[in-house]
Amino acid sequence: MYFFVYIGAFLLLTRLRTSVKYTELFDKWNQTLRWAAIGVAVSFFLFEKIFPDEITPFLGPLILGFIVAYTLKEPDFKPLKSFINTHLPLVIVGFLDAVVDLITPKFYAEYDDYFQIGVLLAFLWIFARWASTKKQQQELRMMSVKKDELEAVVAERTAELTKQRNELQDLVKELKATQAQLIQSEKMASLGELTAGIAHEIQNPLNFVNNFSEVSAELIDEMEEELEKGDKEEALAIAADIKQNLEKIRHHGKRADGIVKGMLQHSRQSNNVKEATDINKLADEYLRLAYHGLRAKDKSFNAELITRFSENLPLVEVLPQDVGRVLLNLFTNAFYATQQKQKQGDPKYRPVVEVATIAKKGMIEVFVRDNGTGIPEHIKDKIMQPFFTTKPTGEGTGLGLSLSYDIIVKGHNGKIDVQTKEGEYTEFVICIPLSVKN
Repeated sequence: MYFFVYIGAFLLLTRLRTSVKYTELFDKWNQTLRWAAIGVAVSFFLFEKIFPDEITPFLGPLILGFIVAYTLKEPDFKPLKSFINTHLPLVIVGFLDAVVDLITPKFYAEYDDYFQIGVLLAFLWIFARWASTKKQQQELRMMSVKKDELEAVVAERTAELTKQRNELQDLVKELKATQAQLIQSEKMASLGELTAGIAHEIQNPLNFVNNFSEVSAELIDEMEEELEKGDKEEALAIAADIKQNLEKIRHHGKRADGIVKGMLQHSRQSNNVKEATDINKLADEYLRLAYHGLRAKDKSFNAELITRFSENLPLVEVLPQDVGRVLLNLFTNAFYATQQKQKQGDPKYRPVVEVATIAKKGMIEVFVRDNGTGIPEHIKDKIMQPFFTTKPTGEGTGLGLSLSYDIIVKGHNGKIDVQTKEGEYTEFVICIPLSVKN
């Protein structure tokens, strides 16, 4: 009988070691449970020879009870509940068997078979529980294996994603650098258009300055001759003519100075300081510069320029050089569209570019209309996208309208819209919030 109790204790310890094998408690409990199992095996052979017969029956149940009590120190140990439910009946039956045998030997001898049946039932209970938990143990082992596999996959995927992230970061840096270069190229392209217009436009006031300077020099010679003759009245009349010529020289000199200043404003970076600006004057300036810029490339091109500027238009707080870039871009596109339509060979066609301004509902609206080739309906929604262009390769970067949109919408909280009909016209409408400055 005692043999079964010791065997039960040994199997209980072995089972407990198996339960913790695939848990985080394995390292902590493995050695302890191993030595406890060895102790139970040794006690079976030694304790019956050393200890009195009255004590020996209690050793097995006491060891089992100690094991159960020791496992209670780990309340978070998940297999503990199942472990106690499995082995506790054997502990109870073994303990009762020893106590009854010690206290009432006659009663025990009479009902010994029942105690043996109880022990056998306890073992059957253990085997039944083991069978029911075998599948769980297999699943636990599978989960442990899958956990290792998943950790390996996660580590591999993490390394791959880290590599991709680094590659994407490098790509973003390259794209930003490329974008900055393209934006600078677009600014230089618009500066080239502006420079060509300035070269042609500035020639007019310089011609006036040169001509009036030559005429004034001749008048001075005539005035000296009249003074030598003593004709004071004629000398004064000549002096008056010289004064008028100098006034015209000053006027055209300021005109040339204004053109140069406009070029410098356009070429330098924006300082993000808005200024009270006359939109009529700005639009008129850049309209003529864009026109002469195209004529500098194509002497045969001529267009009718129509301006309908609203009188007493209020000043508006804008970045003049940025809005100038927008206007220059729209005017350049308008002249380009009319030039392309003229090349189609219609003898009745006359290029026309119109500019109008109006103050309306707290906004200043600028209309730029041409009777050129128009924009196809299927690409109308794309023209504001970066790098989209309808011009042949080498003639446009596709950034002009994109930058114009950013300047008006993002930089000035305004709006920019387009109305067009393919083959007939295109009209851009710029709306800028009006500043109360008159």
